[in-house]
Amino acid sequence: MTEITRDVVIVGAGPTGLRAAADLTARGVTVAVLEARDRVGGRTWTDDVDGAMLEIGGQWVSPDQEALLETLDELGLETFARYREGDSLYISKAGELTRFTGDIFPVAPETEAELVRLISTLDALTAELDPERPWAHPRAEELDRISFEAWLAAETDDQEARDNIALYIGPAMLTKPAHAFSTLQAMLMAASAGSFSNLVDADFILDKRIVQGMQAVSHGLAERVGDDVHLGQPVRRIEHGADGVVVTSDGMTVRAKRVVLAHAPVLYNRITFDPPLPRRQHQMHQHLSMGFVIKVHAVYDRPFWREDGLSGTVFSPYQICHEAYDNTNHGDDRGTLVGFVSDHHADGVFELSAEERRERILDSLAAYYGPQAKDPIVYYESDWGAEEWTRGAYAASFDLGGLHRYGADVRTPVGPIHFACSDIAGAGFQHVDGAIRMGRLTANTLIAELGA
Repeated sequence: MTEITRDVVIVGAGPTGLRAAADLTARGVTVAVLEARDRVGGRTWTDDVDGAMLEIGGQWVSPDQEALLETLDELGLETFARYREGDSLYISKAGELTRFTGDIFPVAPETEAELVRLISTLDALTAELDPERPWAHPRAEELDRISFEAWLAAETDDQEARDNIALYIGPAMLTKPAHAFSTLQAMLMAASAGSFSNLVDADFILDKRIVQGMQAVSHGLAERVGDDVHLGQPVRRIEHGADGVVVTSDGMTVRAKRVVLAHAPVLYNRITFDPPLPRRQHQMHQHLSMGFVIKVHAVYDRPFWREDGLSGTVFSPYQICHEAYDNTNHGDDRGTLVGFVSDHHADGVFELSAEERRERILDSLAAYYGPQAKDPIVYYESDWGAEEWTRGAYAASFDLGGLHRYGADVRTPVGPIHFACSDIAGAGFQHVDGAIRMGRLTANTLIAELGA
């Protein structure tokens, strides 16, 4: 068992932990980053699958993600625009496939009017909310007691309008059914992106990608930390007190003044704390849970949909794949589609064999793009729910009533123990930008505490 002493131990080598580690190292604070996996990147992972570069995890960059954009500039990473030329596609409740442009789906005029009204209402609500302090909203308790599904039902009788508005927050973002999270949690999701309209605008929220892949952010930050990043070291025990911490992983013991848990809250219970965390944390962490989404990658010999004047952007709350996009890599002659299967649809397809699941999912893509979508040369499913050190995707969110009850304490340190990850970010919640923001914030807090 290796024993070392550092100023700060960081548990998790994703964008949060590595941003914090790089900033601390730059100020002369010694660190040890302990990562359970055999790679850096956390929920970002750029990998080669059967000769195709795939973004297994988070990948997009939007114009408002200042912390991420600054980090890309710092690391010299290049971006390119997501392909979006041509028409988008929508499949209605009746199963009708329609081409369209713009942000509003091609629905009946009365449904379109309801969509526009609901978006405006949600924009107004979101504008009242500080994403750093959603529990401080004057109606926080009221909005946290009602599910987003129930709120929508009270707002309109138009089922297709409700299904489509729910799509933007539920399957597309929190990856939970709309009855499982509150209206306050939905508002936080929208506020973290600037507005509900920004979530509706795929050209905004999914603006660009990184040429080298999103995991390159973590690789670049890890280089600045050097040999103090230790892979294959799942942390099992943290002893903490007035004198600091002793952090024990499978192969190391690190003594330090502070420790940062820079991973998803659902993994806190994998660590034994001595003394145990206070009851407030025990209760709070039980009200945070991961969503569930399968990210489906299908690579073809060419981007055939472009030949039909299609952008590759498709939506439907009534399909197994509720949304999909042209995800072709920079400079690649092949065409790649990425589709998403969330919450109960994901539950359903995992009851099937791998062969049956692939067939069902490709049938759903073919409903949008035609029969050519059934024959990819590379097919891969990112299943983060089965990943030992993640256990879901995209991030954790509170159940009904949890956000206003516990939200103010999600970042509160316990003695020398600090908490930081995209799951508890305000601006950039759930996104790599939020992870970077939390890494910076935590590093600055520790620099002040340690007098560095």
